[in-house]
Amino acid sequence: MTYPGLPRQAASAEGFVPQGWVLEAQASGDLNRDGIADLAFVVRQNEPRNVIDHPGLGESPFDTNPRILAVAFRDAPAGGYTLQVENHTLVRRRENPAQADPFGEDNGGIAIERGVLKVRLHLFMNAGGWEMFSSTHSFRHRNGQFELIGYDRDTIHRGSGETRGVSVNYLTRRMKITTGTIESDDTKVAWRTMPQHRPLTLDSVGDGLDFEPER
Repeated sequence: MTYPGLPRQAASAEGFVPQGWVLEAQASGDLNRDGIADLAFVVRQNEPRNVIDHPGLGESPFDTNPRILAVAFRDAPAGGYTLQVENHTLVRRRENPAQADPFGEDNGGIAIERGVLKVRLHLFMNAGGWEMFSSTHSFRHRNGQFELIGYDRDTIHRGSGETRGVSVNYLTRRMKITTGTIESDDTKVAWRTMPQHRPLTLDSVGDGLDFEPER
């Protein structure tokens, strides 16, 4: 897949959308702490050839059009926006028709909250897997890049009913793990200290659904 380069500057989120693509989601908020609201947005290709009739298990027609996650800073309170980052990997391109869209209307999304970019994803298998989870990657603009400062994931095993919650603060290097079952309100909580390493960035996280904070 060859991705188009997004325009470097535009007056709005719509101005960054390449030909043959559509604006799927956007969020507004101050990301670089200059008091001016910035943009985060997701564009998706709109190519009919990427929508496949699938005769087997799973979704049909199956939309495999890829997405781009991007961030642009506003130059002035009434000015345009300058592109800062475009990412092709965090929101994966769909390959399995038995897997629900991880960024679908009811499952995923983007938000800017208190200067933090949050990207929400969801994993659900209609066939071929028992686990389902919702996750949130939290990024803050630091040292000229978007660094991962937090990660949260809530998992349910549909067969056993076991639950597992993981919450990581990369600034304090503390991980909270909560385990339980859907049949009881009783939970167990364990804390771990994460090893020290170079900060993960938006580009180095890779596939958001495959991301493992404990590695």
